[in-house]
Amino acid sequence: MSATLAPPPKPGSLAEPSIGIPVQTKGATPFIPKPPRNFAEAGLDPGVVESLILKYLLGVGSAQGARIAEELCLPTQPVIDYLSMLKTQQIVVYTGTAHLDDFNYTLTDAGRDRARRFMLESLYVGPAPVTVEKYIEGIRAQTITTLTARKADLEKAFSDLLVSQEMFDVLGPAINSGRGMFLYGYPGNGKSSIAERITRCFGDNIYIPKCLIIDGMIMKVFDAANHEEIPRKKDSIFKADMIDDRWVQIRRPTIIVGGELTMESLEVQYNSTSKTCEAPVQLKSNCGTLVIDDFGRQRMKPIELLNRWIVPLEKRFDFLNMPNGKKVQVPFDQLIIFSTNLEPKDLCDDAFLRRIPYKINVPNPEELAFRNLFALVGPKMGFEMNDQTLKAIDYLVDTHYKKKDRPFRCCQPRDLLLQIRNRCLYMGKPLEVTPDLFDYAASVYFTIM
Repeated sequence: MSATLAPPPKPGSLAEPSIGIPVQTKGATPFIPKPPRNFAEAGLDPGVVESLILKYLLGVGSAQGARIAEELCLPTQPVIDYLSMLKTQQIVVYTGTAHLDDFNYTLTDAGRDRARRFMLESLYVGPAPVTVEKYIEGIRAQTITTLTARKADLEKAFSDLLVSQEMFDVLGPAINSGRGMFLYGYPGNGKSSIAERITRCFGDNIYIPKCLIIDGMIMKVFDAANHEEIPRKKDSIFKADMIDDRWVQIRRPTIIVGGELTMESLEVQYNSTSKTCEAPVQLKSNCGTLVIDDFGRQRMKPIELLNRWIVPLEKRFDFLNMPNGKKVQVPFDQLIIFSTNLEPKDLCDDAFLRRIPYKINVPNPEELAFRNLFALVGPKMGFEMNDQTLKAIDYLVDTHYKKKDRPFRCCQPRDLLLQIRNRCLYMGKPLEVTPDLFDYAASVYFTIM
């Protein structure tokens, strides 16, 4: 899959291309990054390749050419040919032979000096980077905006939650919009749980580069803490299955940030020690979902966050400020979900609310749904849903909810049963639900409410 990239216009110009607009339709050939045959196809300057080779050899001492190519995720023969050229320059020497015209290589004194100079520029050693142009092509080909979630997809993704049909009917179109939504309502009703499961509706995987090179600077994209890697076999004999090892296959990402979110985390993070960059959260969540949990409780003002994203939400591309002062245009291609306990109108103005087309209230559950939640979570904790349990739930609803005019919350069946479970384990008694145990759980759970 290829795309024609226009030269990036000046920020704010009317000619700015909407690089978030999809070029692939549902049912088209899936995006698979093909391995490059040489450094030119990889979009890499030979100087970048030399830097990676010498820094790798400086760290390991000696290695075969094939091993070096594997570590750098580059084609083997071009790496061996380049090592041969470095040998003629007396940068590396042979320390032994290997199979198929390969050798063991180590650095000469001149090679070590050159490698140390490369280390002063950047300490990064690892898979060779992907150009930002190839990254944009990959995001365009895998954009979330071309995917459609059906009713059956939602039911499967939310199978471990009790979600009403009315909520599905509202969530489905919002998810298919591929743009953004507000989930608001009282705390404890499952807003965060709903947001976490939305990406599951699409049920497929994507490829992202392990790192990018932008104006000579390395920026890490793959994040094991936020991305779930899909293991794949690397010994396939079918050429059609060959994949560029500089890319990694992951499940469509769902990245959740909460009160810890700052303006700095929305920009490129530069490590002055390693001389490398870390991609911001919105770049890591491309082709997936970015959840802003507890929106309005960040250390920055909501208006600051909204102003930062008002153009990306409209145009579906973003500008990142690089440490060298340059700006780079990248896709802003994810479903943005703002989860908050506050009214959206109290957090932002009409101009921003217009760019978030769906505002979905997650209400308190009705009594029947509240009772059904016990049947959903109880067996998972080891409780038997027998007549004694059902009578105890009747007692709980009448005594601690209706008489006290206390609203139901979706999280409370789980939390109250957890209190009872911990009590039974402490007392060494079998797991059972009784009115006395509900009295105990309510006394410690609702004390401050």
